[in-house]
Amino acid sequence: MVKLSVNVNKVATLRNSRGGSVPSVLEAVDVCIAAGSPGITVHPRADRRHITPEDVRAIAKLLREKHPGVELNIEGDPRPELLDLVGEVRPDQCTLVPVSPGEITSQAGWRPGPATEQLPHVIERLRSRGVRISLFVDAMPDPIRWAASVGADRVELYTEPFARAFERGPDIASRSFAQYVECARLAHAVGLGVNAGHDLDLANLVLFRTLPFLDEVSIGHAIISRAVFVGLSTVVGEYLDVLSAI
Repeated sequence: MVKLSVNVNKVATLRNSRGGSVPSVLEAVDVCIAAGSPGITVHPRADRRHITPEDVRAIAKLLREKHPGVELNIEGDPRPELLDLVGEVRPDQCTLVPVSPGEITSQAGWRPGPATEQLPHVIERLRSRGVRISLFVDAMPDPIRWAASVGADRVELYTEPFARAFERGPDIASRSFAQYVECARLAHAVGLGVNAGHDLDLANLVLFRTLPFLDEVSIGHAIISRAVFVGLSTVVGEYLDVLSAI
């Protein structure tokens, strides 16, 4: 079964919009795990607009003490503060993601160039701390080969292009999905695990869950948005049902 890692960033966004501690990110983590989620994802951005470093430490402590079998995935760009936090917390996985100034959410995967020259050293540093490394990449052959060459353990395929194709109908969705299938097979062939994330939801996941060699999907916005109407536990259960129905 493909693993689900629930991104709880949007719970922190709601909390931060008012200040204080409500809704509780830790309570959200507990609810997701009680519903069966095997993983939790957080993305502490430099502007602290949702998950904060203090949240990351508290979540890591909660998982260690109460849910030791649940995986923690920390996403982020390789800025010094983030790298220090990952080294301190030692999550199961760190997904390194490029960040553009002013972006609302991730817009593209890594592209080989000046911004990526430090990544082999970063990957070596974090792996020495026992952290599995995934690189956020577009579903194209060259970034996947590059990810393998710099020492990553996995790639996370950027799935917004697939999500937009899915909205345009089954034929376009099928053509887009075929590109992801090719890339997943290539990733496997060069020794990389395969994760995926960005704009996956209950509708498009029915197709995407069949991707060869898919290890994990990270989903946040769609889960929290639907949870407003039907409850977080219910939504996590729905996603787990979709992932198990292959």
